[in-house]
Amino acid sequence: MHISELIKHHNFIVTCEIDPPKGTNVDEFLDKVNMVKDHVDAINIGDNQRAVMRAAALAICRLLKERGIETIMEVTTRYRNRIAIQSDMLGAAILGIENILLLAGYDPSVGDHAEAKPVDDLDAVSLVNAAIALAKGTDMTGHPLNEAPDFCLGVTATPGLVSDELHLGELKQQIASGIHFIQTQPIYEPEVLERFIDSISSFEVPVIVGHIMLKSASMARFMNSNFPGVTVPEKLIEELEGLSRDQVVETSLQISVELIKKMKPNCQGVYFIPTGWEMHVPRIIEAVAGGRLPRPAS
Repeated sequence: MHISELIKHHNFIVTCEIDPPKGTNVDEFLDKVNMVKDHVDAINIGDNQRAVMRAAALAICRLLKERGIETIMEVTTRYRNRIAIQSDMLGAAILGIENILLLAGYDPSVGDHAEAKPVDDLDAVSLVNAAIALAKGTDMTGHPLNEAPDFCLGVTATPGLVSDELHLGELKQQIASGIHFIQTQPIYEPEVLERFIDSISSFEVPVIVGHIMLKSASMARFMNSNFPGVTVPEKLIEELEGLSRDQVVETSLQISVELIKKMKPNCQGVYFIPTGWEMHVPRIIEAVAGGRLPRPAS
């Protein structure tokens, strides 16, 4: 079911990213899925996220669809050309995968195949236009399809870069092309979300806020240094400083609950990036969204 339809059924939806396996054994992957599947509306499946080679998102999304689990399949421009991108999206539609998240992707130099050459045939705006064209019944060159896919298309945004005219301008072009939802990078300051919502207020597009649980003070500082546009306030870092492992977990979860509750009135959902803490996601969801209503059938 389309994310836009899920938003209509739930005032506040929840998605969670689970990394595809690096190999053909899916047991550990499915164990993580099982921790969250009854508490979320959809599971994000990355496209070699962080430039680390993993099993194809297309295959993993199909695996979950066969188990009755809704998915959001990521498609990046960085690792394939326009022919392969369009082909993969049509393949996804044939397999019943409707929710597509479009993004640039990481440069291969930061991943586990640093010698790989980036493709970059399409930029982020061109990628959206290609997907919109498919949904309207043609390929990028205008050749007709024998049947158009029924996509729900999303893009990513970094609200902390809202003052960056280039980033905001590109995002507005993507929205104007006809995308259906936005998933953001993590936000740790509610006022950052408020400024972002104001900056795109002329568009009626649902915003799903990204969230990474803070596993330590050092992790928070690493994010501040290495995630452009993501800022963890020093007061939150200080709350995690010098705690035992058990204390860190409790404090981190409380931070997550309080933060999401503050942002909830200004967004349509939350997108968890659990980084190994999948087992804690249901507890946060229960605290911020209560018992989850049965999801409508796909």
